[in-house]
Amino acid sequence: MSHTILIVDDEQSIRISLTGILEDENFRVLTAESGEKALEILENEGVSAVLLDIWMEGIDGIETLRRIKAMATGSGNSGIPVIMMSGHGTIDTAVSATKEGAYDFLEKPLSLDRVLLLLDRALKSWELDRENRELRARIKSVPPLLGESKGAVALRDQIARLAPTDGWVLITGENGTGKEVAARQIHAQSLRARGPFIPLNSAAIPEERIEIELFGQEENRVGHPPVVHPGRFEQAHGGTLFLDAIGDMSLRTQSKILRVLQEQRFYRVGGHSPVDVNVRVVTAANKYLDSEIAEGRFRQDLYYRLNVIPLFIPPLRERLDDIPLLVAYFIQQQRESLPQERSFSQTSLKCLRGYHWPGNVRELKNLVERLMIMAPASIIEPEDLPEFIHKRSVSPASTPWDALLDIGTLREARQGFERIYLKTHLERNENNISRTAEAIGMERSALHRKFKNIGMD
Repeated sequence: MSHTILIVDDEQSIRISLTGILEDENFRVLTAESGEKALEILENEGVSAVLLDIWMEGIDGIETLRRIKAMATGSGNSGIPVIMMSGHGTIDTAVSATKEGAYDFLEKPLSLDRVLLLLDRALKSWELDRENRELRARIKSVPPLLGESKGAVALRDQIARLAPTDGWVLITGENGTGKEVAARQIHAQSLRARGPFIPLNSAAIPEERIEIELFGQEENRVGHPPVVHPGRFEQAHGGTLFLDAIGDMSLRTQSKILRVLQEQRFYRVGGHSPVDVNVRVVTAANKYLDSEIAEGRFRQDLYYRLNVIPLFIPPLRERLDDIPLLVAYFIQQQRESLPQERSFSQTSLKCLRGYHWPGNVRELKNLVERLMIMAPASIIEPEDLPEFIHKRSVSPASTPWDALLDIGTLREARQGFERIYLKTHLERNENNISRTAEAIGMERSALHRKFKNIGMD
């Protein structure tokens, strides 16, 4: 990285000599003959450090230092180190400069070795501080895995254990459960957190584009160097690559992925030189990959390569007690963009807990956002909810379990329970047979046979 140094001094000879030395050390150098000119430059240029004379006409160095420290973060120069210079240095002057935020103090005539030494220390400190700020901002922006249910707590514990390792992770779960949120948490808590997190949804990329997206491309031009377009593997170097919907990749692409995972090297499309990468791969699937393997649509060797650490994201219907906490979080996200405060009544939250949520957390998030905009009153009541939620939500209290005790034989009671159970799940899934079969862990054909056996049409 080439650093830019701003020299601020009203003596031209000082500016010229320092410029020559710093350019010999491969720094980019800007100069200003006054504090006013320095502030103008800082408004328009990205600067890594400032060498600032104290005694100048106009605003002196101490006042210039104060204004530099007060400059808005948006200028890109927030927190840059300022090294003060003076030909009339005293302890009081040095202390005053340090109190105002100067990194250090140099006395004239300048020792060029000391100038370079202080600049090196200041730049390393500045870079570390900037990286820490960026890392804190990145971690803060990662969506949390909310919930106090047994499933949510267990999921956070698993991520806390696996994240600091470099093991590849295969995340499974239904659509909308938050697989990418889990992947981002894994990255944020890993030793690669300073590196990039690069996601790719395999299902959203056409087959003819997937290799370019993954491995990049080189466009060769006669008489000119090739134009390089880095792919996701290259972009994720030193960080984490998240491949979502891995089960939707073709067998040809799977084969190429397997090779990269084995060798940590690949060729760009159209390229002739190998590219070495250091990437942690986290993948996600909403399909049953063992079934895909049995059907010949997914490579078994790739499955075992990816599934070093399996992580299952439970569906929302298995953690219904987390709904109030999730709703509160989604409301908080929307609050700044809405003209008035809104909240859900306890009765409406009870309705939400009684719904099946086939679309999982994503469905809940979309519903909350819609109601925050469209609900007529500040308190959202059951009648504001969609009909399929507040009229079809089923709670244990509304189910006639006691009636089963009056049935004569155990076989008849079991069939009665199965009818209530299946009818409840059918209603929750809006009479969708495939969705109901998936929700209760049965094959579709077996569910049809069960309907016939217990007398349900």
